[in-house]
Amino acid sequence: MIRVLLADDQSLVRAGFRALLDAQPDIEVAGEAADGAEALAAVRELRPDVVLMDIRMPRLDGLAATRRITGEPGLRDVKVVMLTTFELDEYVFEAIRSGASGFLVKDTEPDELVRAVRAVVEGDALLSPGVTRRLIAEFAARSKQPAGAGELARLTEREREVMALVGMGLSNEEIARRLVVSPLTAKTHVSRTMVKLGARDRAQLVVLAYEAGLVRPGWLG
Repeated sequence: MIRVLLADDQSLVRAGFRALLDAQPDIEVAGEAADGAEALAAVRELRPDVVLMDIRMPRLDGLAATRRITGEPGLRDVKVVMLTTFELDEYVFEAIRSGASGFLVKDTEPDELVRAVRAVVEGDALLSPGVTRRLIAEFAARSKQPAGAGELARLTEREREVMALVGMGLSNEEIARRLVVSPLTAKTHVSRTMVKLGARDRAQLVVLAYEAGLVRPGWLG
């Protein structure tokens, strides 16, 4: 079972998400929180697989709570997906840098929400379906100057190529078609690259790709 924690200050939002997720045979809502402080305490106690975290909450906002969760070694396996009202919320970019595995807009279609929860557990999720490339382009435009490729020295040439394609928003299947390899081979390259760079998930791999200068906004087309 995939265990999910719901963190949102609106009880109606939490109730709607709970009804949808609890109806799935492989997902259960492990708990709820009305603010970031409650969310942090609940994550420490319940150790959910995924936290659906609203960005704007009282006491401790979702961004600060995410930093604390992703900063604790014992919570490394907990995936945080930010919830926002707007697709290009200004805080989304900082949330990705802070360790969030991605984000979803609150009015996303029910089936997309369920798919996103399942995908993020597998390490495949990045951003809200249908908005990926546009958001990545916006993120890249706001991103700091490339930090240089020093830390990429441990990667093979193929792994660098794969990392650049991940940074451009391509899925494993799209990477496989681009490189004329099997999806399993593409996924293996992505996984090895994440391990070598110590990336928590695909979202952090995108950040590293931009900050190392492997990808530039203009390449997205």
